[in-house]
Amino acid sequence: MIKTGQNRVCQILGTEYPIIQGAMALIAESNLAGAVSDGGGLGIIASGGARGNWVVNEIKKIRAMTENPFGVNIMLLDPNVEEIIDIVCREKVPVVTTGAGNPGKYIKRLKENGIAVLPVVANQTLAKRVERAGADAVIAEGCEAGGHIGEITTMAMIPQMADSLSIPVIAAGGIGDGRGIAAAYMLGAEGVQVGTRFLTSEECIVARNYKDAILKARDSSTVATGRSTGHPVRVIKNKLARQVLEMEKNNEDAEKINEICTGSLRRAVFSGDMEMGSVMSGQIAGLVSKEQPAAEIISEMFKEAAEIYEDRHSIFRTGSSVSGDGQGTIR
Repeated sequence: MIKTGQNRVCQILGTEYPIIQGAMALIAESNLAGAVSDGGGLGIIASGGARGNWVVNEIKKIRAMTENPFGVNIMLLDPNVEEIIDIVCREKVPVVTTGAGNPGKYIKRLKENGIAVLPVVANQTLAKRVERAGADAVIAEGCEAGGHIGEITTMAMIPQMADSLSIPVIAAGGIGDGRGIAAAYMLGAEGVQVGTRFLTSEECIVARNYKDAILKARDSSTVATGRSTGHPVRVIKNKLARQVLEMEKNNEDAEKINEICTGSLRRAVFSGDMEMGSVMSGQIAGLVSKEQPAAEIISEMFKEAAEIYEDRHSIFRTGSSVSGDGQGTIR
């Protein structure tokens, strides 16, 4: 059993539950992040593509909403990455997650400012590098996830990461309910990151059409586009996705592909354009069937995980003593 206070991820994050809300660009702002943090998880403000003053304002907003820990995600390829690093250090943000690269050169400074650093990684090579650089944990994201993805599945990645690292591994990609959490633990993870499930939270700011697209999705509703450009992205299938796939099939120049995709995420998030918008979503979308408060999503998922853990655990009892208290608590 993994209980509150004993879980390394909870200790690092200062949260009740070892769950991090995915850093969804243009979507993960203070309203959603604050609700997740208030619900016992770690809410994340996504700084990707944002100006510095927007990030500062969102940090102030979330601090007015909750006293619980929160985090800021930093996209390392952003041209204003240095400014965002300055901001999170000055504001003493409790946790930073990073994406799109190796944060090694920033880790020492972040930690000197009391910030826990959790890079998102898609392979063991990068995971080992950030561990050596001082990362507190890694978020190992499989290609089932929505948005920008790698090539390895969560199922294959997590046990290999857990075997090769001494710091905690947080599983991401393809996790949308208690079964996913329980499976992640069985694979060796000590926490989870969830994005797509929170898209249909009441506090999420995406357009109504975006939420409805997630609620209507099936297991085959997503596709990975942009592999030919070196930056694959998982999205809900629509006119834009089909157009990109056709351009890739015809070996069109990456610059032309990027041109038609520019601004497409903004069109989906704020205008609800389900035809020419980039409707980023994980493969787990087909499992999401209702809109509910973020706090309810978290408690429901972990209650289900505990029940599943206890039920499956009983299958392996053979009369010998079994570790744990028998309460099925996964926190």
